Amino acid sequence: MKILGIETSCDETGIAIYDDKHGLIANQLYSQIKLHADYGGVVPELASRDHIRKTVPLIQAALKEANLRASDIDGVAYTAGPGLIGALMVGASIGRSLAYAWGVPAIAVHHMEGHLLAPMLEDNPPEFPFVALLVSGGHTQLIKVTGVGQYQLLGESIDDAAGEAFDKTAKLLGLDYPGGAKLSKLAELGDATRFRFSRPMTDRPGLDFSFSGLKTAAANTIHQQSCGQDLDDQTRADIAKAFEDALVDTLLIKSRRALDQTGFNRLVIAGGVSANKTLRRQLAELMAQRKGQVYYPRLEFCTDNGAMIAYAGMIHLKASQFVDLAIEVKPRWPLSELNSK
Repeated sequence: MKILGIETSCDETGIAIYDDKHGLIANQLYSQIKLHADYGGVVPELASRDHIRKTVPLIQAALKEANLRASDIDGVAYTAGPGLIGALMVGASIGRSLAYAWGVPAIAVHHMEGHLLAPMLEDNPPEFPFVALLVSGGHTQLIKVTGVGQYQLLGESIDDAAGEAFDKTAKLLGLDYPGGAKLSKLAELGDATRFRFSRPMTDRPGLDFSFSGLKTAAANTIHQQSCGQDLDDQTRADIAKAFEDALVDTLLIKSRRALDQTGFNRLVIAGGVSANKTLRRQLAELMAQRKGQVYYPRLEFCTDNGAMIAYAGMIHLKASQFVDLAIEVKPRWPLSELNSK
């Protein structure tokens, strides 16, 4: 079976085709970074309009890449949430309409389930059960995963997500949008001993996160060090280093607690922040100490993409979990709601 996957939840248009025998056979991605850069963040209306322009041409490109025709497709999967409602409606409308026109099932996929299952696209996929750390611009969550569709939320951010905190702090340091990766690059030049920020909510039990205070600490330090002048390059690097260390340590501490709580020895990390080199290195060290394993998607599948939607769609297609003709999206959609299916 072959399934077309459509991802339009935010500022990337991702189209992919997954074959249950041959794996991923087409992958097309268009990023809107340049479109939103002048505004310092995603403008929802502009994102929706760009998805309208790009989705169908990318579907055509994916079919050409896989050397397939529409009649070869056995199902169409699309991101139904969470995300920006206008952007979601573009992918859902096109996906559901194509499924109807082609006479194949339509599958509504949860965006975070796509991220959670993205490591399954690799040559060495994780086995169930495992703890999943989902870290992106919109979400920071720890999930107990015992099987496909069997997800228990262990903890999540009560304010800013990790990726959001990265981008906001990068902006405070004068880095262009999206600044998370640029902040990490700058942190490589920083002195880890000059500044130290607290590790939020690690001095109390529980697995929830909070990163707004960490962002505020960085902002206060920038203000104190600048004295009305531009920061010198080394100070900017030192603040970036302190911020990244605090955020990564927090994720590490909470992940360790989640592993202790569940007794699992497998950890999956996915989402845009999972590309962070420092986070990957420290989680690898943690799991080596515990004689466990850590799994990641390849770098190109850390951010939003159609491949993860196509894969998740294939799982649900085989389970006969389709949607009817109604086009419905859910900008807010708890992952735990999938457990009832």
